[in-house]
Amino acid sequence: MKVRESGMPGEEFWESLFDIPGILAGLEIGADFQEVIELGCGYGTFTVPVAQKISGTLHAYDIDRTMAVRTKTRIAAAGLHNVKVNVRDVLDEGFDLPPGSADAVILFNILHTEKPVDLLRLSSRTLRPSGRVLVIHWRSDVATPRGPDLAIRPRPEQVLTWARAAGLRVALAPRVLPLWHYGLALMT
Repeated sequence: MKVRESGMPGEEFWESLFDIPGILAGLEIGADFQEVIELGCGYGTFTVPVAQKISGTLHAYDIDRTMAVRTKTRIAAAGLHNVKVNVRDVLDEGFDLPPGSADAVILFNILHTEKPVDLLRLSSRTLRPSGRVLVIHWRSDVATPRGPDLAIRPRPEQVLTWARAAGLRVALAPRVLPLWHYGLALMT
């Protein structure tokens, strides 16, 4: 599942675009999560901080081998042993985890894909009964220094429509997250 390209900037600039502690707190990511899936790990921007917060294993996926290698390097540098990085097209191959096994699926800045409902359905099938799909994306109501073109950038109400079509409901209502994002949590 190659997401419609929005152009990945250099790592240093990319890292400057997020208040990671604020985003993780806003989505209530913490030690109560055991098995977590992160789709589109990229440079590992969120991989390392999420792995440090949860009490179990983080399964990070990216379709780009170069990004997966960079994420593995950051994991090793942080001394983490609770992350498994996979190069995989999950829409074609699925996650390599059993249905109903994840506490959370992280979909950060990825729902501008051409098949958002399919991605949400796949995520839903992977969740435990109390699990959550955690979403952030670039806001459309303010100027942002990055993000996909506004024509393909999903607004919160669009994500909620897709969520209903995928059989998901709201667990945490859409909220503004620092610096230029909104976030929400969905559940079955």
